[in-house]
Amino acid sequence: MNIPRLLPYPHQHFLKGLLRTPFRCYHFIFPSRTHLGSETPRAQPFNSPGLHRTKLMLLSNGLERKLCVQTTLKDHTEGLSDKEQRFVDKLYTGIIQGQRACLAEAITLIESTHSRKKELAQVLLQKVLVYHREQEQLNKGKPLAFRVGLSGPPGAGKSTFIEYFGKMLTERGHKLSVLAVDPSSCTSGGVGQSEFAVADMVDMFVLLLPPAGGDELQGIKRGIIEMADLVAVTKSDGDLIVPARRIQAEYVSALKLLRKRSEVWKPKVIRISARSGEGISEMWDKMKEFRELMLASGELTAKRQKQQKVWMWNLIQESVLEHFRTHPMVREQIPLLEKRVLVGALSPGLAADFLLKTFKSRD
Repeated sequence: MNIPRLLPYPHQHFLKGLLRTPFRCYHFIFPSRTHLGSETPRAQPFNSPGLHRTKLMLLSNGLERKLCVQTTLKDHTEGLSDKEQRFVDKLYTGIIQGQRACLAEAITLIESTHSRKKELAQVLLQKVLVYHREQEQLNKGKPLAFRVGLSGPPGAGKSTFIEYFGKMLTERGHKLSVLAVDPSSCTSGGVGQSEFAVADMVDMFVLLLPPAGGDELQGIKRGIIEMADLVAVTKSDGDLIVPARRIQAEYVSALKLLRKRSEVWKPKVIRISARSGEGISEMWDKMKEFRELMLASGELTAKRQKQQKVWMWNLIQESVLEHFRTHPMVREQIPLLEKRVLVGALSPGLAADFLLKTFKSRD
């Protein structure tokens, strides 16, 4: 069982799977000139005439998808040189064999803003995702990994917890991967943005909080608390046990006032200590309980499907905005119009309309 800690950008593109397409054959199209991370496959019905279509429909749903994806992948890889094909194959083989060096090199490739490397990255991603889908089918359709997102304010003890928690899991025979990115490097910016991005990528969102004093509840955005499936008050040892218990009681009360997000799971608040080990095993038990309940109810599958849809539209918005900003005429007008808006000489609406019309008339 893999339990990555996920924080957003730029590795998040590496973690997204294929869009689920039940009971129909779909053709996946990979645009060759798009913004980094926006090359999410666009699914279109594969309308083959007559007998060919009939043969496809006689196949199982999984094999049907596999044939369509493999055909498109073959078409897309035909433009690769022998050197590029060997490079992609090397990374693909290394990734599915669990070689860390190949994984690191693949992430570097995916992060690249070079147009050709972005195309190679998408070929690699598609090969990995096809393999992942096949493995899930062999696992009776169940997810191969359990994705947990960890977040919390500075000083919450995230790194210390991950070290203790990770050692515990590996000692129990689990495979663990940790993906951490400094939120301060995110292009999105803004307090809480990284937490929202994490929640859209994981199965379970865990909020780690230190037993601080003062306005604890006011210091954390309500939206972040609403996203939490589990709240863990850290550093619950020594002189901090009493304040940790108080923080736990406050968050238990706060969670009762929030809207219900699941029919089978009620967010829990626990106390843990990575120094003494108190509550760590209990926390893992809560995570396993969450996973089993969500799987049995179908909510985990539905959640992942919803995340794929949200992620698709996020990438579309990101790509469209990037194309808009980099359009020569729009880029030239933006500083001038921003100045006029700032001094009140032009309304934001008129400025936006002018830029959009400029963008639409680019051809």
